[in-house]
Amino acid sequence: MNAVSRLEKTLFRLQSQHACLAWAFERIADRPGPVIEFGLGLGRTFDHLRRHLPGRDIYVFDRVNDAYPDCQPDPALLFLGEIEDTLPALRDRLEGRVVLANSDLGSFDRDSNRRVAEMSSRLLPPLMAPGGIVMSDLPLALSGFETVALPPGALEDRYYLYRRTA
Repeated sequence: MNAVSRLEKTLFRLQSQHACLAWAFERIADRPGPVIEFGLGLGRTFDHLRRHLPGRDIYVFDRVNDAYPDCQPDPALLFLGEIEDTLPALRDRLEGRVVLANSDLGSFDRDSNRRVAEMSSRLLPPLMAPGGIVMSDLPLALSGFETVALPPGALEDRYYLYRRTA
């Protein structure tokens, strides 16, 4: 039997994500640049991003749009399909400019998580601005990034923070 239930894992992940988002909002407050959300889901995190980052372009990528009606992104900034297929068309627009990226694509499937982490680790670095922050629900291997200590309220192994150094 697992020491932590799935309900607790979800609670701890959301608590950690919330703490990491608050930390990141402070770090990018005076920095221009777009934000990327990998994984729209029901739109809860997107809704939080847009409320705390008003006026900032938030590019959202997911396979399908299952977001609540009041959590819909701007259709011009929503890209549906496989991220590996939809992201390349925006490379010129985003390359080296993104100040915050949230990759929230993890599941309870280990093989899927491994593939998603590899994809995010490969696709995100070219998009990030110097000093740009990557948040993820999965551990990533990002070339040219440092791991950032989690802020108070975030639990180890529930969310991960990285900052571009190069």
